[in-house]
Amino acid sequence: MKYSIPIAFDKSYKLPLEKNHRFPMEKYDLLPQQLLLEGTIKEGDFFTPEIIPLDYVHRVHHPSYVKKLINLKLTRSEIRRIGFPLSTSLINREFLIAGGTLMGAEKALDFGISMNIAGGTHHAYPDRGEAFCLLNDQAIAAKFLLDTKKVKKILILDLDVHQGNGTAFIFNKNPNVFTCSVHGAKNYPFKKEISDLDIPIEDQCRDTIYLNIIKKLLPRLYDEVRPDFIFYLSGVDILKTDKLGRLGITLDGCKKRDELVLSFCKQKGIPLQCSMGGGYSEEIKIIIEAHANTYRVAKEIFT
Repeated sequence: MKYSIPIAFDKSYKLPLEKNHRFPMEKYDLLPQQLLLEGTIKEGDFFTPEIIPLDYVHRVHHPSYVKKLINLKLTRSEIRRIGFPLSTSLINREFLIAGGTLMGAEKALDFGISMNIAGGTHHAYPDRGEAFCLLNDQAIAAKFLLDTKKVKKILILDLDVHQGNGTAFIFNKNPNVFTCSVHGAKNYPFKKEISDLDIPIEDQCRDTIYLNIIKKLLPRLYDEVRPDFIFYLSGVDILKTDKLGRLGITLDGCKKRDELVLSFCKQKGIPLQCSMGGGYSEEIKIIIEAHANTYRVAKEIFT
């Protein structure tokens, strides 16, 4: 057994945006620092992602959309829908993030698990981006694993507070990918897509109810799907402190969620790739602590 957890990280993840932008980009720098400082991970656990080849991107995203992205030709309304100011460095960052998730998926087949400090861009559709998402990193990696016959059946388990609408749309006719989204019922996107399994959660849902849902969900998914690979979106915007979340989950509850998912995958011997997803609490230290818990749990279970 290899006692390591491969983690994708590149300095461009912390790309500076407009001042006072609500997306907390500094977490991409602070999270690795915290994990290294406390000894949860070591420098050798990190791998530098490579820009994902266009061929892999085109398996999920329309070439015309990708071309507009690369050439910075999106319309004002398209840019507004994404929510980021468009730039060459932003586009390069998105291609690196997708590359990190794809490389991580391959590493998970050897190590049992891999992590991406960024990723979880589940609102990106084949022909457009929205809500901070330009390329759908886990969808691209899932399609790659299937096309190269590395796996046969994939479960995308999306526990971000927002429905993975782009991911649901991308795989709505693909029998080899099962999409499951547990999300805020009244939260964004207000017009939901149809996942293979959607579990809407009411506002202010607390730990006990939420964790009970996850406990019952995991064996059900295993029995119905029998996946040989799992992509896990471990968004921490389920926290009661999250500005965009609307749920009532505590830091401990969020950590227990990760314990349930990762323990289940370890027990069943299913490799998984984990992308970090959203987190918008007012205090950056809460976001860092919640994300760090995911890595602490992974180390405890997989090493």
